[in-house]
Amino acid sequence: MSLFNKAYAEATGGAFVLRIEDTDRVRYVADSEQQIFDTLRWVGLPWNEGPDVGGPYAPYRQSERLDTYRPFVEKLLASGHAYYCWCSTERLAGLRAEQQASKASVTGYDRLCLGKTREERAVLSGFSETPVVRMLIPDDAPLTFTDVIRGEVNAPRPDDQVILKADGFPTYHLAVVVDDHLMGITHVVRGEEWISSTPKHILLYEFLGLTPPAFAHMPLLRNTDKSKISKRKNPAARLVWFREQGYLPEALRNFLQLLAYPPVGDSEVATFDEFVAGFDWAKVNTVGPIFDLKKLDWLNGEYIRALAPVELAVRIVEHLEFTGEWAEATDAQRELLRRATPLIQERLGVLSEALPKLAFLFTADADLVVADDARAQLGANAAEVLDASIAALEALEPFAADEIQAALRAALVDGLGLKPRFAFGPVRVGITGSRVSPPLFESMELLSRESSLTRLRALRATL
Repeated sequence: MSLFNKAYAEATGGAFVLRIEDTDRVRYVADSEQQIFDTLRWVGLPWNEGPDVGGPYAPYRQSERLDTYRPFVEKLLASGHAYYCWCSTERLAGLRAEQQASKASVTGYDRLCLGKTREERAVLSGFSETPVVRMLIPDDAPLTFTDVIRGEVNAPRPDDQVILKADGFPTYHLAVVVDDHLMGITHVVRGEEWISSTPKHILLYEFLGLTPPAFAHMPLLRNTDKSKISKRKNPAARLVWFREQGYLPEALRNFLQLLAYPPVGDSEVATFDEFVAGFDWAKVNTVGPIFDLKKLDWLNGEYIRALAPVELAVRIVEHLEFTGEWAEATDAQRELLRRATPLIQERLGVLSEALPKLAFLFTADADLVVADDARAQLGANAAEVLDASIAALEALEPFAADEIQAALRAALVDGLGLKPRFAFGPVRVGITGSRVSPPLFESMELLSRESSLTRLRALRATL
């Protein structure tokens, strides 16, 4: 939703407003606000107004605006569009259970408190000392509204929604109506799960004599099996997960565009500015898009390969510091990674794959561990191959990739008569500890002659 909010604001010269809607104190998580700030900035969707940047309608946290809502509640009570409800949570739970058991055609609050004074309600069962305030839904409540994306939309009839809770906090329904009005919001972009609540919001605007904004309800994302994505079951429902996995923010942004919007031009790879330039709500797909990570993996690879190697190296370091794999990169680590990045760029899918592919370069010679599968594939002639390789490299000058390749080819292919595809296997295992690695000769140049010879001799000593 933030992506399309931001795109429309950019396309029309408007403001993208970030408001923290934290009136549900039961579900409040202390560090969630900072996570929202960090992840939205990381993905490249900064806001024009918000809690941390200010703006003409501050404060932008609803928990700091409680005095703002009370006059609107009083106006609704005075006009008869709202009423106090003293029903206890136990009574309401029993009412829901009874309606479910009887499969009642009409569900929701039964209006026991409507028209009663506190004293009249107190003599009945299920009484709570602290009331809530409910809006009174008229029998002829309009259930159809015009959606910017979907056109005419029909919604189910709402029940008498709580708009002010017993703790003095407004519910989402009242708070967003009041704030959208006071903050001059022209377009509300949200998920389609809020379609059923829109009649309540439109009624509140009507009751308060306010003009409602335009509503645009985006489709919900679906798993590959068409089921709804769950934050509890699918880690990819958390934006920070993509950063943890090493996706590039511009690739993720491009991927999210494509989920509900056709490609910009002839290519699926498009910048945010290109997306904004031709933005049109009519192009938004209302059918629940499939969240296919394979598509994102492909896009991420495209963006990785398009980066200059030095920029990619910077991104990799930032990722390693973010995940804590490198607390703080040293100058030596940065320089070695910069030189090694071209060796893996074409084979890199996400940033998190970089360090495992290059781990042997950042491992002390004495700490290098030869993997069991790599050791198992060493042939009977491995000792002979290593002896010849060591002899060929000891006096090699300069110790550069082309010279290393020529020296080893002369010693192993020409000298021992080995086929190239088999000749360098023991050398690779000795240098990297693995069967598969980045280009061998370039890796040896990065390690240096001393380190390369130390590793080859160490493997040879075990044979």
